[in-house]
Parts: sequence; C-alpha cells; structure tokens
Amino acid sequence: MLFRQIPSQKQLTLLFILLPCLCFLTESKCSRGCDLALGSYRAPAQSNFTFISRIFNETIPNILSYNPDVTDQNFVSAGRRYNIPFSCDCLNSEFLGHIFNYAVISGDTYDRISTEYYAHLTTLELLRQFNNFSDFNIPDNGVILNVVVPCSCGDRSVSKDYGLFLTYPLITGETLDSIAATANLTVNLLQGYNPDANFTSGTGVVYIPSKDRNGVYPPLRINKGISSGVIIGIAIAGVAAVFLLAIFIYFVFFRKKRIEQDKLLLQTSPYVEKMSNSVGSGAASVGLTGITVGKSVEFTYEELAAATNDFSIANKIGQGGFGAVYYAELRGEKAAIKKMEMQATKEFLAELNVLTHVHHSNLVRLIGYCAQGSLFLVYEYVENGNLSQHLRRLDREPLPWSTRVQIALDSARGLEYIHEHTVTVYIHRDIKSENILVDKDFRGKVADFGLAKLTKVDSTGTPTNLVGTFGYMSPEYARYGEVSPKVDVFAFGVVLFELISAKEAIVKATSSSHESRGLIDLFDEVLIQPDPKHDLRKLIDARLGDDYPFDSVCKVAHLAKACTQQDPQLRPSMRSIVVALMTLSSSTDDWDVGALFENEALVNLMSGR
Repeated sequence: MLFRQIPSQKQLTLLFILLPCLCFLTESKCSRGCDLALGSYRAPAQSNFTFISRIFNETIPNILSYNPDVTDQNFVSAGRRYNIPFSCDCLNSEFLGHIFNYAVISGDTYDRISTEYYAHLTTLELLRQFNNFSDFNIPDNGVILNVVVPCSCGDRSVSKDYGLFLTYPLITGETLDSIAATANLTVNLLQGYNPDANFTSGTGVVYIPSKDRNGVYPPLRINKGISSGVIIGIAIAGVAAVFLLAIFIYFVFFRKKRIEQDKLLLQTSPYVEKMSNSVGSGAASVGLTGITVGKSVEFTYEELAAATNDFSIANKIGQGGFGAVYYAELRGEKAAIKKMEMQATKEFLAELNVLTHVHHSNLVRLIGYCAQGSLFLVYEYVENGNLSQHLRRLDREPLPWSTRVQIALDSARGLEYIHEHTVTVYIHRDIKSENILVDKDFRGKVADFGLAKLTKVDSTGTPTNLVGTFGYMSPEYARYGEVSPKVDVFAFGVVLFELISAKEAIVKATSSSHESRGLIDLFDEVLIQPDPKHDLRKLIDARLGDDYPFDSVCKVAHLAKACTQQDPQLRPSMRSIVVALMTLSSSTDDWDVGALFENEALVNLMSGR
C-alpha cells in the first residue's frame, strides 16, 4: 500500500493550500487528438515509396490508399505532393502533432532532415525542441531522432462539416486564392481555419480540410450532450488533481520508504535467491543480494534523471519489450539507459546476472544499474543502431556483403561464448536482427539479455514459458517450450537469411497474396531445387546490385538452412558456425564443410548437395 502513514494536520493543511496550484497545472492547450490527419509531402528528387514509407513509419499500401490517382507505385514524381496518413496526438499538452522516428545517418543535420527528407513538414525549431542534440553535434549513425509534424483535428467554431485535415507546407508562388481553388474550398473557410497564416509567405504550414480514402469529407467528431461534456471535464480535472496530490504525498513523505521496499523486493525475489546459490561470496549487497556486480556501477536515480533530462522524449532512442531506452552521457561516457517497470524484475535480474558474469567484445557491455522507483540498466552506447535498421531503412547506405559476413561472425562469436565458454550455459532466447547492435566500426554486438535463461545442456531440453519473437522461434521451442543452445542457433539462421535478403523474418502479405510467410519458407523453396542459383539471386537484397560474390552468398544460404533444420540435433553448434564464417570471411574458396561437421546429412546440406 502506498499510504502506510497518516500525514499530520499541519502537513495536510500545506497540501490543501497547494491544491489550487496543482489544479492550475492541469490546464493545457490540448487534451486529446484524433485518429487521423494527413501530411502533404512534396517528394524530393530520386525518392521512392519505399523511402517515403520508412521515414514516415507507414506501409506503402496504406499510403497509396490516400493517393488513389497514383497508378505506378514504383515511380515517384519529384515535386509532386503525396498524402501521408498519421495519427494526430496532443504533445506535451501543448499542441497537436505526430512524432515520427528517423534513424540518423552520417552527415545528417537538422536543416537537411527538415528541408530535404521531410520537405518542410517539420521545422528546425521542432527538431531542436524534441531532441537533445545541437545542430552541429548530432551523433553519427544509429540515433533515433524525433521528427514532429504539426496537425489539426478541426475547429467546431469554424465548421462542423470537416474532421480530417491536411498539414500543407506553403511554397513560394502560392496564394490563398490558388490553394482554395486547388482544394475546391472557399477562401473564407481556409482563412477561418488559419486566421494568422500568410498564404503568400512561401514558408510555414496551413491546415486544409481533406477527403478520406473514400473520397468524402468526414465530419468533425463532437461529443453529444453538453452535460456529458461538463461531467467529463470535471472528472478529468478531479482525477488530475487527485493524481497530482498523490504524487506530491509520495515524493514528499514516502519516496524513501518506497525505495527501501523496492530493494527489499529485489532481495527477497525467488529469482535472486535461485541465482544467489550459484555465485561467489564476493556478491555486492547494494539491494541486489547474491549478484556479483563486478565492475558495474550502481547509479542513483537522480544521476540518471539528470543525464536524460528527466527521461524526456528528446532523449528516447528506442523502445523494447521490457522498457524504453534513453541516450545519456554519464561520468564522461556515452551510455544507453533502459528503464523498466518493477513488474519486469525477473527480466532485469536475468540481464544483470548475465552481463555481470560474461565479458566479451561481441556482447554489449553493462556499465551499471539502478533500482530506485523503477529498474534501470546502463549499457555502453553503440553508435550505429541495430542490424535491422541497416538492412531495411532506405535512409542508410546498404551494408556491403563483406560487412554483413563480419557482423554475422561477430554475433556468432558472442553467442558461442555464452553457449560454450561460461561455467553456466546461457541461452539468449531472443536472437533477431534488432538485438544485434552495430558499432562505429561496423562490428556486431549481441544485446538485450532480458529473456536469457540459465540452464544445463541436456538431451531433453527444459520446458519453459514461451517468450521471444515469432519468425525466429525454433519448432521444438514454439511447440513444447524445450530450451537448448540450438534455439539460438535456429534464430541465428533466420538472421543469416535476413543478411542475404534484407527481408523481415515474417514477410508481410502483398497485394497479390493475402498470406504472410516465414522467411525460412521462402529460402527453403529455393534451396531444395536441384539448381537453386537462378531463384536464389531473386532473394538477394536488391540494394547490393551485383556487388557481391555469389558463391559466398550461396554458402551463407546453406549455412542458414543448416541452422534452421527442424530437428535440433541436425543443427550445427555455434562453434561450428564461427569456424565456417571465419573461413568465409577470409575470402578462401576452399570451405571444408566435412572438417566442420560429422553428420553426413548436414555436410551434404551445407555443400548444397
């Protein structure tokens, strides 16, 4: 329970004096957004719909549904305006807008992002406001920027007939009359929605009523009944006041007590007790009894909050299944901080336990932790983001084939280490391209050990709760919950297929096919052919062009097929995979598969026979 003590009458008097101030703080310029808005995107030269879908985090079919006059989705006309759908949200209770995620590439500036990539839908001011970097100090590669596009949900005082609006960047030469004529709307209506806009300025955005995908103007959505609106308003204000009052009481009177309870929770966790039996007597006792923290640092909440601007959205660089990740600079070192809720204690302790016991250049390094109010893990900051971004974001340069093989080798080495070179065998259980980070030298590091399982290798496997990511799960794990190192081998095979094709593990349905398919199935259909070379070329990432050694790609494809065998006993070990990739990366044509594997069927499979 939060309220374990009763404040004194003097303290309560102080709280009620402050209550009007708290209520005042609940006032805001917006309280809700709307499900749909549109952006008028003036396409830059040499653009395509794949690039547009990436920077606006939207699928091509959904974009095309709001552009019915587009007849060729493979062609984008430079300078033409295209409608981009997105949700219109109330940001910071200040204004309506939508935050798009953009992955920085080397040489990017705020000016280039706002003018070239987003065609003036955002501004320099918004980029500065919602990101914690100066114009000339944006980290190279990997950082996710918040790109804010303003929007409108309508105005009942102007008209109730229009509920969908287009954010329209003005360009030189346009006028109020010309825009009204193009939109087939009256001048008075447009001016009413944009009372302070100068339509002839050539800069800024205006909001124009727009038609939906069915070609009609949706009306403004209004809550019916004045009394219900009043009730809702009063309820919101009341809840906000009570909530702020509770926060005040919490931080003034009970924060210290809560921190002690959080530490007690960690100390008495059965997961900690289980782990405490397997570690030495040098365990640190800072709220984490039984865990040897080694060189890891215990940070205070205040230090982490200060380094992330109170965990502001401007510092947020990612979102995982167990928490958000924030960029920070701590004690002179760039860092990534994962913030997790107390309910994720098991995942927090699993990752802390693994990364304080294993140290390898191909595993992301843990710097420290914090367990105050929430759970925090502090990692080294890996500059170039994750492998998935490099393979599928068109705002990044395509990875050369040799770099892809090197990243595969680095990742395999990291997995081999936790499988075969630690006293307790660790199984990652969530290997995927998003969990392989790429550093400034384009070397791979395995990350995110929140699902890691401590286990002993046996022939039967160990039943467990099903966790992980669909498309990467081995059949014995998905069906029976059996866990062994071969679970990671299977997922790694899917990553190898991704490196070849740049496709996702689950290939989404196209307009001609309504069924999504696993990437493994696409390659299996090709690799079982007597001569798969022709069809295999069709699966290779088109962004590579012809700049790759086809024989090398074939060998990696067969290695991936070996890793994704249905029978886990037929899959190679990570040690064998490392040796195979080392041989391949050395540019040696003589790849002696027979020396790596004893199983004749596996040898034939790896050789493509």
